[in-house]
Amino acid sequence: MVSVRLAHEEEIVCLAAIGLAAWERAVSGLADAQGMRRVAELSFLSFLRSNWFSVSVIGTDGTVAGWAAREDRDGNISDLWIEPAVQRSGLGSALLADLESRILAEGFGAAIVKTHAQNAQAIGFFRKHGYSVSSLSTAYAPKLDRDVESIGMTKMLEEPVAQQNLQWF
Repeated sequence: MVSVRLAHEEEIVCLAAIGLAAWERAVSGLADAQGMRRVAELSFLSFLRSNWFSVSVIGTDGTVAGWAAREDRDGNISDLWIEPAVQRSGLGSALLADLESRILAEGFGAAIVKTHAQNAQAIGFFRKHGYSVSSLSTAYAPKLDRDVESIGMTKMLEEPVAQQNLQWF
């Protein structure tokens, strides 16, 4: 059974490992993942130690399979990581739907995500879920020692029809 819930502090190491594995897959061909692995791992651990209480976790039958976060607790999705072995199984879609519901419930009308422009899998995933390109940018990434192109994608969120206040004339 698939469930989404808030993370527990004792899951930080597990969540960092999932994030790291998914990150390595996402940067394949873009960066030297092995050379950057330790820095990436420490970044995941640092972020999760500071924000674990606001991280959404998805799992099946009690096993954690992915997580997502909104670092600034606004409409921007900063993280969405699914264990590579279970990607393309619907878990990312379920986690994204939960995030979008939270974003809308907290009064934000749009969900925004940013990824590197060569991350075709992530771009395709978000397009499939109604996101469209809203920005393109290039910025110097010190950790990569080069410019990296990024793509921003946005989805306008609406309450489900059943929950909207409809007025009939």
